[in-house]
Amino acid sequence: MTRAQLLLVSMFLLLPTALAAEETAAPQAGTIRQTVEEPTAYREDEYRAPVPATLAGATVVSTAEAHALWESGGAAFIDVLPRPPKPANLPEGTVWNEKPRISIERAIWLPNTGYGKLADLTLAYFRNGLEKATGGDQTKPLLFFCLPDCWMSWNAAKRALELGYGKVYWYPEGSEGWAAAGHPTVQLQPEPGADQ
Repeated sequence: MTRAQLLLVSMFLLLPTALAAEETAAPQAGTIRQTVEEPTAYREDEYRAPVPATLAGATVVSTAEAHALWESGGAAFIDVLPRPPKPANLPEGTVWNEKPRISIERAIWLPNTGYGKLADLTLAYFRNGLEKATGGDQTKPLLFFCLPDCWMSWNAAKRALELGYGKVYWYPEGSEGWAAAGHPTVQLQPEPGADQ
């Protein structure tokens, strides 16, 4: 084989590797995110997926806008990230240490309330949590979040609107966007009643 033929063969063999690396690389600045149309109903599966840019009836906020609301005390922050489930069939006597939830300081954590369908007990827990956060005033602003590309906060904000809350904010970047901006975070404990 000539030197030119060897060069061509090696380039051909390396091409799939280069393409695979390009496909898995992080998106470059200016890359357009996948457009997701806002549904009319709750999302009931694949909760970690691209989310729409809108939520009818709510105000979608950026990290800077969320931080301004937090600094002013202009909204109650509601974290709806689910609790990690305890592994089934742990040997007797095994200590289960749940992964801590590091989230936005002063937020109220209402885990498992962002699913598309809620059991009656979970819905009551959600209502009670919102009542506590607002002091029973449905005009008090609420800001919902979890993680980026997570439908849980979208569902919870939509549910709050349907429960009659008049000023609802949705923060799609969630606790990760907040922490990346260097804003205060703490370890949260779920509001009492989360185990029901």
